[in-house]
Amino acid sequence: MFNRVLIANRGEIALRIGRALRSLGVEVCMIHGREDRLSTPVRFSDDSRPILRSNPLDSYLDIEAVIDAAKSMGVDAIHPGYGFLAENADFVRRLEEEEITFIGPSSDVIRLLGDKIEARKAMEAAGLPVAKGSSESVSSADEAVSLASEIGYPVIIKAAAGGGGIGMQIVHDSSEFSSALNLCQSRARSAFGDDRVFVEKYIEGAQHIEFQVLADGKNAIHFGERFCSIQRRHQKLLEEGPWLSDEVRSEIGSKVCAGAEAVGYRGLATFEFLRDSNGDFYFLEVNPRVQVEHTVTEMITGEDMVQLGIRVAAGESLPLTQEDVKFNGHAIQFRINAEDPRKFVPSPGKLWECHFPGGVGVRVDTHAHVGYDMPGCFDSLLAKMIVWGKDRNEAIARSRAALAETVIIGVDTVIPLHRAILDERDFLDRRVTIRYLENHPSILED
Repeated sequence: MFNRVLIANRGEIALRIGRALRSLGVEVCMIHGREDRLSTPVRFSDDSRPILRSNPLDSYLDIEAVIDAAKSMGVDAIHPGYGFLAENADFVRRLEEEEITFIGPSSDVIRLLGDKIEARKAMEAAGLPVAKGSSESVSSADEAVSLASEIGYPVIIKAAAGGGGIGMQIVHDSSEFSSALNLCQSRARSAFGDDRVFVEKYIEGAQHIEFQVLADGKNAIHFGERFCSIQRRHQKLLEEGPWLSDEVRSEIGSKVCAGAEAVGYRGLATFEFLRDSNGDFYFLEVNPRVQVEHTVTEMITGEDMVQLGIRVAAGESLPLTQEDVKFNGHAIQFRINAEDPRKFVPSPGKLWECHFPGGVGVRVDTHAHVGYDMPGCFDSLLAKMIVWGKDRNEAIARSRAALAETVIIGVDTVIPLHRAILDERDFLDRRVTIRYLENHPSILED
Protein backbone atom coordinates (compact mmCIF):
# COMPACT_ATOMS: atom_id res chain seq x y z
CA MET A 1 0.00 0.00 0.00
CA PHE A 2 1.07 3.58 -0.63
CA ASN A 3 2.53 5.72 2.17
CA ARG A 4 1.49 9.15 0.88
CA VAL A 5 -0.99 10.08 -1.85
CA LEU A 6 -1.66 13.47 -3.40
CA ILE A 7 -5.29 14.32 -4.15
CA ALA A 8 -5.25 16.52 -7.25
CA ASN A 9 -8.75 17.83 -6.73
CA ARG A 10 -10.99 19.87 -4.43
CA GLY A 11 -14.43 19.95 -2.82
CA GLU A 12 -16.48 16.97 -1.74
CA ILE A 13 -14.60 14.41 -3.85
CA ALA A 14 -11.26 15.44 -2.32
CA LEU A 15 -12.74 14.97 1.13
CA ARG A 16 -14.20 11.62 0.09
CA ILE A 17 -10.88 10.35 -1.29
CA GLY A 18 -9.08 11.52 1.85
CA ARG A 19 -11.47 9.46 3.96
CA ALA A 20 -10.71 6.34 1.93
CA LEU A 21 -6.95 6.93 2.14
CA ARG A 22 -7.03 7.37 5.93
CA SER A 23 -9.00 4.16 6.31
CA LEU A 24 -6.08 2.44 4.54
CA GLY A 25 -3.50 4.12 6.77
CA VAL A 26 -2.24 6.38 3.98
CA GLU A 27 -1.15 10.00 4.54
CA VAL A 28 -3.25 12.56 2.68
CA CYS A 29 -1.63 15.35 0.67
CA MET A 30 -3.42 18.17 -1.15
CA ILE A 31 -2.85 20.93 -3.66
CA HIS A 32 -5.01 24.02 -3.57
CA GLY A 33 -5.63 27.37 -5.19
CA ARG A 34 -6.21 30.67 -3.43
CA GLU A 35 -9.97 30.06 -3.15
CA ASP A 36 -9.51 26.68 -1.42
CA ARG A 37 -6.69 27.46 1.00
CA LEU A 38 -9.05 27.21 4.01
CA SER A 39 -11.30 24.52 2.58
CA THR A 40 -12.31 21.46 4.58
CA PRO A 41 -10.25 18.90 2.60
CA VAL A 42 -7.12 21.07 2.82
CA ARG A 43 -7.59 21.62 6.55
CA PHE A 44 -7.96 17.86 7.08
CA SER A 45 -4.91 16.95 4.99
CA ASP A 46 -1.56 15.87 6.41
CA ASP A 47 0.35 18.09 3.97
CA SER A 48 -0.63 20.63 1.33
CA ARG A 49 0.94 22.87 -1.30
CA PRO A 50 -0.50 26.04 -2.83
CA ILE A 51 -0.59 26.44 -6.59
CA LEU A 52 -1.64 30.04 -7.02
CA ARG A 53 -2.86 31.13 -10.43
CA SER A 54 -4.86 34.14 -11.64
CA ASN A 55 -7.31 31.71 -13.22
CA PRO A 56 -8.54 29.49 -10.35
CA LEU A 57 -9.01 26.49 -12.64
CA ASP A 58 -5.32 26.53 -13.56
CA SER A 59 -4.40 25.70 -9.97
CA TYR A 60 -5.70 22.19 -10.70
CA LEU A 61 -4.87 22.00 -14.43
CA ASP A 62 -1.17 22.94 -14.53
CA ILE A 63 0.39 19.51 -15.09
CA GLU A 64 3.98 20.44 -14.28
CA ALA A 65 2.97 22.39 -11.17
CA VAL A 66 0.97 19.41 -9.89
CA ILE A 67 3.91 17.09 -10.51
CA ASP A 68 6.33 19.49 -8.79
CA ALA A 69 4.01 19.59 -5.77
CA ALA A 70 3.82 15.80 -5.72
CA LYS A 71 7.60 15.48 -5.80
CA SER A 72 8.06 18.11 -3.08
CA MET A 73 5.72 16.16 -0.79
CA GLY A 74 7.31 12.82 -1.60
CA VAL A 75 4.08 11.06 -2.58
CA ASP A 76 3.86 7.58 -4.06
CA ALA A 77 0.73 8.21 -6.08
CA ILE A 78 -1.80 10.79 -7.25
CA HIS A 79 -5.56 10.39 -7.11
CA PRO A 80 -7.29 12.66 -9.66
CA GLY A 81 -10.90 12.34 -8.48
CA TYR A 82 -13.17 13.47 -11.32
CA GLY A 83 -12.89 16.45 -13.64
CA PHE A 84 -9.69 18.53 -13.94
CA LEU A 85 -6.86 16.11 -14.93
CA ALA A 86 -8.74 12.86 -14.25
CA GLU A 87 -9.01 11.92 -17.94
CA ASN A 88 -5.93 13.70 -19.27
CA ALA A 89 -3.70 11.13 -20.97
CA ASP A 90 -0.79 13.60 -21.20
CA PHE A 91 -0.86 14.04 -17.42
CA VAL A 92 -0.85 10.28 -16.86
CA ARG A 93 2.03 9.88 -19.30
CA ARG A 94 4.07 12.43 -17.38
CA LEU A 95 3.39 10.58 -14.12
CA GLU A 96 4.53 7.35 -15.75
CA GLU A 97 7.75 9.09 -16.76
CA GLU A 98 8.23 10.35 -13.18
CA GLU A 99 7.40 6.89 -11.77
CA ILE A 100 4.52 8.28 -9.73
CA THR A 101 1.51 5.96 -9.70
CA PHE A 102 -1.69 7.31 -11.20
CA ILE A 103 -4.72 5.92 -9.39
CA GLY A 104 -6.59 4.98 -12.52
CA PRO A 105 -5.95 3.38 -15.92
CA SER A 106 -2.83 3.76 -18.05
CA SER A 107 -2.32 6.71 -20.38
CA ASP A 108 -2.84 4.45 -23.41
CA VAL A 109 -6.21 3.24 -22.12
CA ILE A 110 -7.32 6.77 -21.24
CA ARG A 111 -6.34 7.96 -24.70
CA LEU A 112 -8.28 5.13 -26.32
CA LEU A 113 -11.41 5.65 -24.26
CA GLY A 114 -11.23 9.42 -24.62
CA ASP A 115 -11.70 9.05 -28.36
CA LYS A 116 -15.37 8.11 -28.71
CA ILE A 117 -14.89 6.74 -32.21
CA GLU A 118 -12.07 4.41 -31.16
CA ALA A 119 -13.84 3.49 -27.89
CA ARG A 120 -16.94 2.60 -29.85
CA LYS A 121 -14.90 0.30 -32.12
CA ALA A 122 -13.15 -1.36 -29.17
CA MET A 123 -16.36 -2.01 -27.26
CA GLU A 124 -18.20 -3.28 -30.33
CA ALA A 125 -15.33 -5.73 -30.90
CA ALA A 126 -15.65 -6.85 -27.27
CA GLY A 127 -19.33 -7.65 -27.79
CA LEU A 128 -21.07 -4.58 -26.39
CA PRO A 129 -24.17 -3.35 -28.24
CA VAL A 130 -23.68 -0.06 -30.09
CA ALA A 131 -26.09 2.10 -32.06
CA LYS A 132 -25.78 2.27 -35.83
CA GLY A 133 -23.32 4.99 -36.76
CA SER A 134 -20.12 6.06 -38.48
CA SER A 135 -16.92 4.14 -37.80
CA GLU A 136 -14.79 7.14 -38.77
CA SER A 137 -15.05 10.88 -38.30
CA VAL A 138 -17.40 12.80 -40.58
CA SER A 139 -16.19 16.04 -42.15
CA SER A 140 -18.85 17.10 -44.67
CA ALA A 141 -22.62 17.51 -44.70
CA ASP A 142 -22.90 15.33 -47.83
CA GLU A 143 -21.08 12.50 -46.06
CA ALA A 144 -23.30 12.90 -43.01
CA VAL A 145 -26.49 12.92 -45.11
CA SER A 146 -25.40 9.72 -46.85
CA LEU A 147 -24.80 8.02 -43.50
CA ALA A 148 -28.10 9.25 -42.08
CA SER A 149 -30.01 7.82 -45.02
CA GLU A 150 -28.53 4.41 -44.18
CA ILE A 151 -29.01 4.73 -40.41
CA GLY A 152 -32.46 6.34 -40.50
CA TYR A 153 -33.54 9.62 -38.92
CA PRO A 154 -33.31 11.05 -36.35
CA VAL A 155 -29.54 10.94 -35.88
CA ILE A 156 -27.21 12.73 -33.50
CA ILE A 157 -23.87 14.39 -34.25
CA LYS A 158 -21.32 13.99 -31.44
CA ALA A 159 -17.81 15.22 -30.77
CA ALA A 160 -15.20 12.45 -30.91
CA ALA A 161 -13.26 14.00 -28.01
CA GLY A 162 -14.39 15.25 -24.62
CA GLY A 163 -17.72 14.70 -22.93
CA GLY A 164 -20.52 16.37 -21.06
CA GLY A 165 -22.73 16.47 -24.13
CA ILE A 166 -20.85 19.50 -25.47
CA GLY A 167 -21.80 20.30 -29.05
CA MET A 168 -24.21 17.40 -29.57
CA GLN A 169 -26.80 18.13 -32.26
CA ILE A 170 -29.93 16.12 -33.06
CA VAL A 171 -30.86 16.08 -36.75
CA HIS A 172 -34.32 15.10 -38.02
CA ASP A 173 -33.94 15.99 -41.71
CA SER A 174 -31.18 16.29 -44.30
CA SER A 175 -31.77 20.05 -44.62
CA GLU A 176 -30.58 20.50 -41.01
CA PHE A 177 -27.19 18.84 -41.48
CA SER A 178 -25.05 21.68 -42.75
CA SER A 179 -25.70 24.07 -39.85
CA ALA A 180 -25.79 21.28 -37.22
CA LEU A 181 -22.49 19.84 -38.40
CA ASN A 182 -20.78 23.23 -38.43
CA LEU A 183 -22.06 24.02 -34.94
CA CYS A 184 -20.95 20.69 -33.48
CA GLN A 185 -17.50 20.96 -35.08
CA SER A 186 -17.07 24.54 -33.88
CA ARG A 187 -18.01 23.73 -30.29
CA ALA A 188 -15.83 20.63 -30.26
CA ARG A 189 -12.86 22.62 -31.57
CA SER A 190 -13.39 25.32 -28.96
CA ALA A 191 -13.91 22.94 -26.03
CA PHE A 192 -11.46 20.14 -26.84
CA GLY A 193 -9.13 21.45 -29.53
CA ASP A 194 -10.40 18.63 -31.75
CA ASP A 195 -13.18 19.21 -34.29
CA ARG A 196 -13.71 15.56 -35.25
CA VAL A 197 -17.35 14.46 -35.04
CA PHE A 198 -19.31 11.32 -35.85
CA VAL A 199 -22.92 10.46 -36.62
CA GLU A 200 -24.99 7.95 -34.69
CA LYS A 201 -28.62 6.84 -34.55
CA TYR A 202 -30.52 8.97 -32.03
CA ILE A 203 -32.31 6.82 -29.47
CA GLU A 204 -35.73 8.34 -28.82
CA GLY A 205 -37.45 7.86 -25.47
CA ALA A 206 -34.14 6.68 -24.01
CA GLN A 207 -33.15 6.00 -20.44
CA HIS A 208 -29.58 6.56 -19.23
CA ILE A 209 -28.18 3.54 -17.37
CA GLU A 210 -24.60 2.99 -16.28
CA PHE A 211 -22.63 0.07 -14.84
CA GLN A 212 -19.93 0.31 -12.19
CA VAL A 213 -16.84 -1.78 -12.96
CA LEU A 214 -13.61 -2.57 -11.10
CA ALA A 215 -10.69 -4.14 -12.95
CA ASP A 216 -7.08 -4.99 -12.13
CA GLY A 217 -5.63 -4.94 -15.65
CA LYS A 218 -6.57 -8.55 -16.33
CA ASN A 219 -9.90 -9.37 -14.75
CA ALA A 220 -13.01 -7.29 -14.11
CA ILE A 221 -16.15 -7.46 -11.99
CA HIS A 222 -19.21 -5.24 -11.95
CA PHE A 223 -21.23 -3.77 -9.09
CA GLY A 224 -24.52 -3.39 -10.90
CA GLU A 225 -26.23 -0.42 -12.44
CA ARG A 226 -27.28 3.12 -11.66
CA PHE A 227 -30.23 4.89 -13.28
CA CYS A 228 -29.21 8.43 -14.27
CA SER A 229 -31.91 9.75 -16.59
CA ILE A 230 -32.90 12.89 -14.68
CA GLN A 231 -30.48 15.42 -16.15
CA ARG A 232 -30.15 19.08 -17.00
CA ARG A 233 -27.97 20.06 -19.99
CA HIS A 234 -26.73 16.45 -20.19
CA GLN A 235 -25.53 16.67 -16.56
CA LYS A 236 -27.06 14.32 -14.00
CA LEU A 237 -29.14 15.63 -11.09
CA LEU A 238 -30.61 12.53 -9.48
CA GLU A 239 -29.31 8.96 -9.66
CA GLU A 240 -30.66 5.75 -8.18
CA GLY A 241 -30.26 2.02 -8.19
CA PRO A 242 -30.85 -0.75 -8.73
CA TRP A 243 -33.12 -0.45 -11.77
CA LEU A 244 -32.87 -3.63 -13.83
CA SER A 245 -33.97 -7.22 -13.39
CA ASP A 246 -31.39 -9.73 -12.18
CA GLU A 247 -31.37 -11.35 -15.63
CA VAL A 248 -30.68 -8.12 -17.53
CA ARG A 249 -28.10 -7.00 -14.96
CA SER A 250 -26.22 -10.27 -15.38
CA GLU A 251 -26.34 -10.04 -19.19
CA ILE A 252 -25.11 -6.45 -19.50
CA GLY A 253 -22.76 -6.86 -16.54
CA SER A 254 -20.91 -9.70 -18.25
CA LYS A 255 -20.54 -7.55 -21.38
CA VAL A 256 -19.05 -4.54 -19.57
CA CYS A 257 -16.58 -6.80 -17.79
CA ALA A 258 -15.55 -8.23 -21.16
CA GLY A 259 -15.11 -4.67 -22.45
CA ALA A 260 -12.88 -3.71 -19.53
CA GLU A 261 -10.79 -6.85 -19.88
CA ALA A 262 -10.42 -6.35 -23.65
CA VAL A 263 -8.56 -3.04 -23.17
CA GLY A 264 -6.57 -4.11 -20.11
CA TYR A 265 -8.41 -1.69 -17.86
CA ARG A 266 -7.16 -1.09 -14.30
CA GLY A 267 -9.18 0.77 -11.66
CA LEU A 268 -12.74 2.05 -11.41
CA ALA A 269 -14.70 2.57 -14.60
CA THR A 270 -18.27 3.40 -15.49
CA PHE A 271 -19.81 2.04 -18.69
CA GLU A 272 -22.66 4.25 -19.85
CA PHE A 273 -25.61 3.16 -22.00
CA LEU A 274 -28.83 4.40 -23.47
CA ARG A 275 -31.75 2.00 -23.23
CA ASP A 276 -34.61 2.42 -25.69
CA SER A 277 -38.32 1.88 -25.15
CA ASN A 278 -37.96 -1.74 -26.28
CA GLY A 279 -35.40 -2.42 -23.56
CA ASP A 280 -32.42 -2.61 -25.94
CA PHE A 281 -29.08 -1.20 -24.75
CA TYR A 282 -26.66 0.96 -26.74
CA PHE A 283 -23.14 1.73 -25.55
CA LEU A 284 -22.36 5.43 -25.04
CA GLU A 285 -18.90 5.74 -23.46
CA VAL A 286 -16.58 4.62 -20.68
CA ASN A 287 -15.75 7.09 -17.94
CA PRO A 288 -12.24 6.05 -16.75
CA ARG A 289 -12.50 7.43 -13.22
CA VAL A 290 -14.59 7.53 -10.07
CA GLN A 291 -18.07 8.92 -10.73
CA VAL A 292 -19.95 11.53 -8.70
CA GLU A 293 -22.69 8.94 -8.17
CA HIS A 294 -20.44 6.08 -6.98
CA THR A 295 -22.18 6.51 -3.62
CA VAL A 296 -25.36 4.86 -4.91
CA THR A 297 -23.40 1.69 -5.58
CA GLU A 298 -21.72 1.88 -2.18
CA MET A 299 -25.08 2.11 -0.42
CA ILE A 300 -26.59 -0.94 -2.14
CA THR A 301 -23.48 -3.16 -2.07
CA GLY A 302 -21.81 -2.09 1.18
CA GLU A 303 -18.47 -1.83 -0.65
CA ASP A 304 -16.12 1.19 -0.57
CA MET A 305 -15.62 1.92 -4.28
CA VAL A 306 -12.92 4.55 -3.78
CA GLN A 307 -10.90 2.33 -1.48
CA LEU A 308 -11.15 -0.58 -3.91
CA GLY A 309 -9.80 1.62 -6.70
CA ILE A 310 -6.85 2.64 -4.54
CA ARG A 311 -6.07 -0.95 -3.59
CA VAL A 312 -6.01 -2.05 -7.22
CA ALA A 313 -3.75 0.88 -8.13
CA ALA A 314 -1.37 -0.21 -5.37
CA GLY A 315 -0.92 -3.55 -7.12
CA GLU A 316 -3.54 -5.78 -5.53
CA SER A 317 -5.51 -8.23 -7.62
CA LEU A 318 -9.28 -7.96 -7.43
CA PRO A 319 -10.17 -8.47 -3.75
CA LEU A 320 -13.65 -9.74 -4.65
CA THR A 321 -15.21 -12.18 -7.07
CA GLN A 322 -18.43 -11.49 -8.95
CA GLU A 323 -20.22 -13.90 -6.61
CA ASP A 324 -19.11 -11.81 -3.63
CA VAL A 325 -21.04 -8.76 -4.89
CA LYS A 326 -24.47 -8.66 -3.25
CA PHE A 327 -27.23 -6.10 -3.66
CA ASN A 328 -29.42 -4.90 -0.83
CA GLY A 329 -32.24 -2.36 -0.93
CA HIS A 330 -32.51 0.79 -3.01
CA ALA A 331 -30.55 4.06 -2.94
CA ILE A 332 -31.18 7.53 -4.40
CA GLN A 333 -28.57 10.28 -4.72
CA PHE A 334 -29.50 13.95 -4.92
CA ARG A 335 -26.93 16.41 -6.23
CA ILE A 336 -27.34 19.54 -4.12
CA ASN A 337 -26.09 22.14 -6.58
CA ALA A 338 -25.82 25.83 -5.73
CA GLU A 339 -28.05 26.84 -8.63
CA ASP A 340 -31.38 28.45 -9.36
CA PRO A 341 -33.75 25.43 -9.39
CA ARG A 342 -35.60 26.65 -12.48
CA LYS A 343 -32.95 28.16 -14.77
CA PHE A 344 -29.93 26.26 -13.34
CA VAL A 345 -27.88 29.45 -13.17
CA PRO A 346 -24.99 29.12 -10.64
CA SER A 347 -25.57 30.79 -7.27
CA PRO A 348 -22.24 31.48 -5.53
CA GLY A 349 -22.09 33.09 -2.09
CA LYS A 350 -21.50 32.61 1.63
CA LEU A 351 -23.43 29.95 3.53
CA TRP A 352 -24.93 31.75 6.53
CA GLU A 353 -26.67 28.61 7.68
CA CYS A 354 -25.96 25.03 6.68
CA HIS A 355 -27.65 21.98 8.20
CA PHE A 356 -27.72 18.50 6.71
CA PRO A 357 -29.89 15.60 7.91
CA GLY A 358 -28.92 12.25 9.38
CA GLY A 359 -30.75 9.17 10.55
CA VAL A 360 -31.14 5.63 9.33
CA GLY A 361 -30.14 5.21 5.70
CA VAL A 362 -29.11 8.85 5.16
CA ARG A 363 -25.61 9.83 4.03
CA VAL A 364 -24.33 13.28 3.06
CA ASP A 365 -21.00 13.83 1.30
CA THR A 366 -20.09 17.51 1.42
CA HIS A 367 -17.28 19.99 2.00
CA ALA A 368 -19.80 22.71 2.91
CA HIS A 369 -20.17 24.25 6.36
CA VAL A 370 -21.52 27.41 7.98
CA GLY A 371 -19.45 30.33 6.71
CA TYR A 372 -18.25 28.53 3.60
CA ASP A 373 -17.81 30.76 0.55
CA MET A 374 -19.23 28.87 -2.43
CA PRO A 375 -17.05 30.11 -5.32
CA GLY A 376 -18.51 30.86 -8.71
CA CYS A 377 -15.44 29.71 -10.62
CA PHE A 378 -15.86 25.96 -10.03
CA ASP A 379 -18.58 23.37 -10.47
CA SER A 380 -21.73 24.21 -8.52
CA LEU A 381 -21.92 20.89 -6.62
CA LEU A 382 -22.27 21.72 -2.93
CA ALA A 383 -23.24 18.36 -1.48
CA LYS A 384 -24.48 14.89 -2.33
CA MET A 385 -27.31 13.39 -0.29
CA ILE A 386 -27.72 9.64 -0.62
CA VAL A 387 -30.70 7.88 0.93
CA TRP A 388 -31.16 4.12 1.30
CA GLY A 389 -34.29 2.09 1.92
CA LYS A 390 -35.28 -1.57 1.88
CA ASP A 391 -37.06 -0.81 -1.40
CA ARG A 392 -37.64 2.18 -3.69
CA ASN A 393 -40.77 3.33 -1.87
CA GLU A 394 -38.96 3.44 1.47
CA ALA A 395 -36.00 5.24 -0.10
CA ILE A 396 -38.37 7.87 -1.53
CA ALA A 397 -40.16 8.34 1.79
CA ARG A 398 -36.87 8.77 3.66
CA SER A 399 -35.66 11.14 0.95
CA ARG A 400 -38.65 13.41 1.46
CA ALA A 401 -37.88 13.60 5.16
CA ALA A 402 -34.16 14.17 4.62
CA LEU A 403 -34.65 16.96 2.09
CA ALA A 404 -37.20 18.63 4.37
CA GLU A 405 -34.55 18.76 7.12
CA THR A 406 -31.87 20.27 4.88
CA VAL A 407 -31.27 23.98 5.49
CA ILE A 408 -28.93 26.03 3.28
CA ILE A 409 -29.16 29.81 3.53
CA GLY A 410 -27.00 32.16 1.48
CA VAL A 411 -27.22 30.52 -1.96
CA ASP A 412 -29.99 29.11 -4.10
CA THR A 413 -30.05 25.32 -4.43
CA VAL A 414 -31.92 22.72 -6.47
CA ILE A 415 -33.52 21.22 -3.34
CA PRO A 416 -37.02 22.55 -4.28
CA LEU A 417 -36.73 20.74 -7.62
CA HIS A 418 -35.70 17.48 -5.94
CA ARG A 419 -38.65 17.69 -3.56
CA ALA A 420 -41.02 18.30 -6.47
CA ILE A 421 -39.62 15.31 -8.39
CA LEU A 422 -40.25 13.01 -5.43
CA ASP A 423 -43.96 13.84 -5.58
CA GLU A 424 -44.33 13.69 -9.38
CA ARG A 425 -46.40 10.78 -10.70
CA ASP A 426 -44.17 9.76 -13.64
CA PHE A 427 -41.15 9.57 -11.32
CA LEU A 428 -43.07 7.52 -8.79
CA ASP A 429 -44.23 5.15 -11.54
CA ARG A 430 -40.71 4.86 -13.05
CA ARG A 431 -41.81 6.55 -16.30
CA VAL A 432 -38.56 8.48 -16.67
CA THR A 433 -36.41 9.19 -19.73
CA ILE A 434 -33.48 11.53 -20.39
CA ARG A 435 -36.04 14.17 -21.41
CA TYR A 436 -37.77 14.05 -18.04
CA LEU A 437 -37.20 17.73 -17.15
CA GLU A 438 -38.05 18.91 -20.69
CA ASN A 439 -41.28 16.90 -20.46
CA HIS A 440 -42.12 18.44 -17.07
CA PRO A 441 -41.34 22.15 -17.57
CA SER A 442 -43.73 23.28 -14.83
CA ILE A 443 -42.81 20.72 -12.23
CA LEU A 444 -42.09 23.38 -9.59
CA GLU A 445 -45.47 25.00 -10.20
CA ASP A 446 -47.58 21.83 -10.35
